[in-house]
Amino acid sequence: MSDRISAEERAAAAAGSVETLLEALPYIREFHGRTVVIKYGGAAMRDPEVRDEFARDVVLLKYVGLNPVIVHGGGPDISHYMERLGLEVEFVDGLRVSDAETVEVAKMVLLGKVNSDIVQRLNRLGQPAVGLSGEDGAMFEIRPVAESDVVGFVGDIENVDVDVLNHIASDFIPVIAGAGSDRDGNSYNVNADSAAGKVAAALPAYKAIFLTDVEGWRDDPEDPETLISLTTVAEVEGALPAMSGGMRPKLAACVEAIHGGVQSAHILDGRRPHSLLLELFTDAGIGTKVTP
Repeated sequence: MSDRISAEERAAAAAGSVETLLEALPYIREFHGRTVVIKYGGAAMRDPEVRDEFARDVVLLKYVGLNPVIVHGGGPDISHYMERLGLEVEFVDGLRVSDAETVEVAKMVLLGKVNSDIVQRLNRLGQPAVGLSGEDGAMFEIRPVAESDVVGFVGDIENVDVDVLNHIASDFIPVIAGAGSDRDGNSYNVNADSAAGKVAAALPAYKAIFLTDVEGWRDDPEDPETLISLTTVAEVEGALPAMSGGMRPKLAACVEAIHGGVQSAHILDGRRPHSLLLELFTDAGIGTKVTP
């Protein structure tokens, strides 16, 4: 009898898997050949198991015909190494306050550790990836942010030259670190949310996806029950002036992406296993979707 029950359970599980595949099929067809920019950061980068799942999900996207482009931060790792070096960690409206020493540490962590780790995981799963920063191929043209008198060497991207991405993305998965320099060679820390929005707009991508530490944009940041599952650019722009904290640059990046021609932008909880696939390939979706 136990074998019979086990067989029935296996059959039920298989049927559920088939239903999931059938639900995903129209989305796979719609997204085939499309570019998806994925901002990868926050808690999704801290848990080794979630990091592996993220890499598998991105490789799956490539195998089913999408062109994923990863733009990553590395905030927790940067803060960890700054604290080890006795440097102060401070944020203003989601932007890291950065003097020259902070920028040097950030570049070493982003390019020497985080970028390399992501590329290695993707390569190990059978999809070759290429690590880049905003300086490669002069991809990012940087200027200081308007609040530079407060946050220091934090850069805003004036222009993205997508030539290097277009050459790479057809055969490889580009993995871009949020760092760059201006025409005088001064290095800047670049907010990864902002960088992802600019890259998505410049390509332009079909979708821009932002993985973060919460399930999406909440009407009340302290109340998970106030998740906004669907909103428009106009509604986001109306809310931005009164907003502060880490959600502000994410929503501003969604606006940037959509104004650049992206069809929709999504904010997801990167801590949730396979959140990327659930948002892209299921009817319900799980985060906040911003549309034109």
